Amino acid sequence: MTFVLTRTPYRISFFGGGSDYPDWYLKHGGAVLSSTMNKYCYISARHLPKVTGVVAHRIMWRHVETVETVHDILHPAVREGMKFLEFDDSVGIEITYQGDLPARAGVGSSSTFAVGLLNALRTMRGEKPTVHDLATEAIHLERNILYDNVGSQDQLAAAYGGLNYIEFRQDGKLEVQKIQLPKQYFENLNGHLLLFFTGRQRTASKIAESVIRNIDKRGDQIRRLMEMAKEGFDMLTSNDIEAFGHLLDESWTLKRQISDQVSNEFVDRIYQLARDNGAWGGKLLGAGQSGFMCFVAPPDRHPQIVNSLTDIGSFVSFRLDTHGTEVVYSSDDRWGQP
Repeated sequence: MTFVLTRTPYRISFFGGGSDYPDWYLKHGGAVLSSTMNKYCYISARHLPKVTGVVAHRIMWRHVETVETVHDILHPAVREGMKFLEFDDSVGIEITYQGDLPARAGVGSSSTFAVGLLNALRTMRGEKPTVHDLATEAIHLERNILYDNVGSQDQLAAAYGGLNYIEFRQDGKLEVQKIQLPKQYFENLNGHLLLFFTGRQRTASKIAESVIRNIDKRGDQIRRLMEMAKEGFDMLTSNDIEAFGHLLDESWTLKRQISDQVSNEFVDRIYQLARDNGAWGGKLLGAGQSGFMCFVAPPDRHPQIVNSLTDIGSFVSFRLDTHGTEVVYSSDDRWGQP
């Protein structure tokens, strides 16, 4: 019985969001600056023992599904991912999902799931896909098969891991530049970050649809967000975290102009409270409206910021991570053998 367990990180996108939609970068190019963190999506996949005459697949997520064919699987990404990789019903497959953070909360969970799933399924077949292959396959699965309104940055972040400057070429090529900060700089960045959960979730695809509709009308804003990705890169490599925080504040102001679906009074209130209590800048992660927010602030102001928002949501302890998707366990032992 083959058993595989993958671990794939969630991400924080700092700058350049919006320019990673093909509707934009295939005309103008794009760039983002992002990092993964030490919060993960775990996906296990194994062959089910054939105990009865009926082959069944079992999928465990919010629901527990037991079905006789791949086509009957309710989970869209699992069903279409297995079909895409040409898994059939000759042997039962069990797939289990667990996540450190809530889904639909702005940390790239759908793309993280897609990358981890494809990694698990390919490993089950004895394959060793590259991280770039996993990222591009996840983009294809989400955009062209599931028809989700997603960009192309989250899949690359989840697959490669770490702090990255990602460029999206007009010819469709996707290039990932790993940012290797000195340990002192990396620890300094970690020490200035706060991650806040608003307690609310949303469906990103609907919000992203409104952003995509406005892309051509908001070209000036998106071009500036692209420029900020490179500026943020330079600030990190010079260890200027205060400038990085102020730039994040400017980017959040611009992002709110792209669509009226990005923010709301609830999010604006949280952001202003954080700023009033010492944050240099921050942003709502993901498409908008709710989910997680990231703030950059002097460490000595962290307690004051936390206290100001305690009654609204909760802060999550985290660190930026350097790992991308990985197989943490794999066994090809056959059922019934010692």
